[in-house]
Amino acid sequence: MVDEMDDMEDTGEESFAELFEKSFSGGVSGKLEPGQKVEAKVLSITKDWVFLDVGQKGEGVLDRKELLDADGNLKIAEGDVLTAYFLSRAGGELRFTTRLGGGSGNAQLEEAWRSGIPVEGTVEKEIKGGFEVKLAGNTRAFCPFSQMALRRTENPEQFIGKSLPFKISQYAERGRNVVVSHRAILEEEQRRQRETLRATLREGMSVPGVVTQLKPFGAFVDIGGIEGLIPISEVAWGRVEDINEVLSIGQQVEVAVKSLDWDANRFSFSLKEAQADPWRSVADKFPEGTVVTGKVVRLAPFGAFVALGEGIDGLVHISKLGGGKRISHPREAVKEGESLTVKVEKIDAQARRVSLVLPGGEGAAAAEPEEDFRQYLPPSSGGGMGTFGELLKKQQEKKKRR
Repeated sequence: MVDEMDDMEDTGEESFAELFEKSFSGGVSGKLEPGQKVEAKVLSITKDWVFLDVGQKGEGVLDRKELLDADGNLKIAEGDVLTAYFLSRAGGELRFTTRLGGGSGNAQLEEAWRSGIPVEGTVEKEIKGGFEVKLAGNTRAFCPFSQMALRRTENPEQFIGKSLPFKISQYAERGRNVVVSHRAILEEEQRRQRETLRATLREGMSVPGVVTQLKPFGAFVDIGGIEGLIPISEVAWGRVEDINEVLSIGQQVEVAVKSLDWDANRFSFSLKEAQADPWRSVADKFPEGTVVTGKVVRLAPFGAFVALGEGIDGLVHISKLGGGKRISHPREAVKEGESLTVKVEKIDAQARRVSLVLPGGEGAAAAEPEEDFRQYLPPSSGGGMGTFGELLKKQQEKKKRR
């Protein structure tokens, strides 16, 4: 995997998505756990068994009868790739099955419970505390609300009628008391994806994800295996006041990886850095002298910020807002939210600054008169005040005498 990453850096030909996909197709490393799903290649087929390559030292074996159709014909051939579930290891032999707790009796369900093999079930209806699920052989099972998804859903009706894989977490009274979990399946898949991500994901990569939660401080995004935060400052190049106006739950997004802390399980993403930086083309879109109408987005004591485009705000200095008159605050001339026609005076793309003026009012407000220095001098004790130089000389002489 490290070599693959090095090749990607050298050539730039392989994307993160391609590496991520490869990680699932090259066999299984590490110890197999009962119920673990694998993608296996068919090596050979005999009268009773199908031998599989699952990336382990020993070959996997699968009962040939599982791969026969209703007419008794074999549905696969050597070289095919199929999905199987690990059952057990004995004497170097790895036993697998393709059946999700297959069969029509309780014996098969009990075997699936003991071995951890998932079972297929149909969500029949919502009942107190969870769902009623129909398993093989018309066996009824109970799935608590908390065990249907990775997080509690506000719309439980969405699962009704769906056929899903479940893990049997409780099997009692010979099948009359069965509790199942779909969440356990999702968590296992999430753990496998996380292991793959840890080997492939690096800061700076751009990856696809889905928005899962919206908060005043940012958005949480699931990239398949881990969930990270997009701080509100990283949502867009421009200023975002309400994140709900920009993103929605379930939205597909492309994010750049900002930081990865696997031990603390904290991950940070950026939505804006996965997009083109608008400041790179600001001089082309808004050349100096351009007149444009924008929205006043913020007022500061020194001026008004006007949004020119996505991520580009310009500043009209307070000295150029009063129409030649001195004002103490920009609110005396404009207000937030109003449209304002401005002219681009100067652009500093490197500093990310655009200076704006009002068309026809490029000149600053009239210069303020120089401050009268006499207000800081002590009052005269009679006669004329004399020249400014004389007054200053007297002050200096007093200081020397002290």
